[in-house]
Amino acid sequence: MTDKNAQDETITWQTGHCYLGEVLVARTPGGVCAVLPGETPEELVTELAVRFPSATLEHANNSRVEWFTDVMSYLIDSRKPLSVHLDLRGTDFQCRVWRALREIPSGSSASYGEIAQRMGMPTASRAVAGACAANPLAVVVPCHRVLRSDGSLSGYRWGVKRKQSVLSHEQGLSER
Repeated sequence: MTDKNAQDETITWQTGHCYLGEVLVARTPGGVCAVLPGETPEELVTELAVRFPSATLEHANNSRVEWFTDVMSYLIDSRKPLSVHLDLRGTDFQCRVWRALREIPSGSSASYGEIAQRMGMPTASRAVAGACAANPLAVVVPCHRVLRSDGSLSGYRWGVKRKQSVLSHEQGLSER
């Protein structure tokens, strides 16, 4: 999904490494707009450019910028509050789903159907899954916490192996 709203906008990005592999965090003047895990920084910058084709991408070139360190700290321990503002860009429905996902506590999970129920749209579980797949903010908007109704893992935009890794990491945090 590309975001046509980034016309003539500068998006600042920085990459780092954690248990998810390489991670790119990007920020607009409105807040963090992308958290993308992957294999290489180059792959992640390409993904960011595809998502925001009309934006000017600028490397922060400083791993200590506050918004970057806050997101990386959250990736390590998602029980901590996230202090940066998020710039959620999607349809009204996607943004509603993403806000609902942020209410699922670290170490917990919900089904696509449960999220649809909470939103007052009990037949929208497939649409919820679609919104999860479009999520550009890995872990920060916790689509990894959404499972099939039988509790099994389903697809994950960044791979089922990475989804299992995030869930296991959060489970370990909640057991401390």
